[in-house]
Amino acid sequence: MNMNAPQETPTLKPSRRFCVAPMMDWTTSHYRYLARQLSRHTLLYTEMVTTGALIHGDTARFLRHDPTEYPLALQLGGGNPQELAHCAKLAEQYGFDEVNLNVGCPSDRVQNNMIGACLMAHPDKVAEGVQAMIAATSLPVTVKHRIGIDGRESWDDLCEFIEKVSQAGCRTFIVHARIAVLEGLSPKENRDIPPLKYDWVYRLKARYPHLEIIINGGIKTFAECREHLEHTDGVMLGREAYHNPWLLAGVDTEFFGQPMPISSRHEALRAVLPFIQSELDRGVYLSHISRHLMGLFHGQPGGRQFRRYISENAHKPGSGIEVIERAMAKVPEPAEATVVPA
Repeated sequence: MNMNAPQETPTLKPSRRFCVAPMMDWTTSHYRYLARQLSRHTLLYTEMVTTGALIHGDTARFLRHDPTEYPLALQLGGGNPQELAHCAKLAEQYGFDEVNLNVGCPSDRVQNNMIGACLMAHPDKVAEGVQAMIAATSLPVTVKHRIGIDGRESWDDLCEFIEKVSQAGCRTFIVHARIAVLEGLSPKENRDIPPLKYDWVYRLKARYPHLEIIINGGIKTFAECREHLEHTDGVMLGREAYHNPWLLAGVDTEFFGQPMPISSRHEALRAVLPFIQSELDRGVYLSHISRHLMGLFHGQPGGRQFRRYISENAHKPGSGIEVIERAMAKVPEPAEATVVPA
């Protein structure tokens, strides 16, 4: 598996009807490889990568992914137009299907570098960055943002942001339906405490029908997804898709009219084993990989034993693929294809 060299961009145009959100420390290549066994059509996103890390760090390591993960979008954190343009070019060179600008992360580290959610107070700066990225790449350039930040949280503020950034050429907005509170709440609290205002996202789509509006924030079930799709162009799930990845096995049928690509959790995990072995062969610790598998048997008989065995053994020196195989053996295998509930 050649995951380092720049790749040819796939010709299949990705759909944003159903997406998995970029999540720091979670949507790594190890999680994405599993997710892709469960759904062929879900659009996956990388963790946020800062422009500084790509320009001054190990570029190949940060952009490393397996072609199996496509369709795949790269999320950038940055505010300097020239740096964003440079990194957008890298995204294209490495075969990503989309490059996304983070205007929603509320962490102190991000704020101190004038990137993330604090950029919502500077729509002109976001527009400049987007314009530079669009000029630098043929990839779709999208923006993921909040509905506001403390001190700039009115409907008019949100519309000003959308209008200025769309005038710069952005046609796709992924909207986390909460404000970000930059003073007084942690990043974790910002994912739960500010109230969800789905109706604001619906209103954006009604006001700007020519734009693609994707809704994000607190979505857990297919029933909720279907409701949101009555009003928006797509849905993006975050924590639920990570902690309960089997949910993704129903996506292709439910939202794309295609058959399930996999019949059981066991089959999915077996499909990942060669990838795990290739990662072990290049020196990755098993515990760095296995932590992204822990939710696969969520709610299943034997699921707790599966997680416990991995937790107790994956970190041991020399641990290999046999740890995953022994953990999987603790979960009864279904006699027939598993039906994914809607």
